Amino acid sequence: MTKLQSYRTAPFDARFPNQNQTRNCWQNYLDYHRCQKALTAKGADITPCDWYMRVYKSICPGSWVSKWDDQRAEGNFPGKI
Repeated sequence: MTKLQSYRTAPFDARFPNQNQTRNCWQNYLDYHRCQKALTAKGADITPCDWYMRVYKSICPGSWVSKWDDQRAEGNFPGKI
């Protein structure tokens, strides 16, 4: 929990070693919503999912996130959650 509280920006992720972090942004957005969906279905606390949210919010442009949120609300989001 202290690691999460002292978090400032996205740490290095070996899956995305290049300068372009678009896929990292996308993957963390998906991981957050998958985690949230899975833990909610189990009736568990979704606090562990906050890590993914903090990562995607630090590296994703806000316009992308709002567009994806709108697409999820409308039911036409292209990702598999």
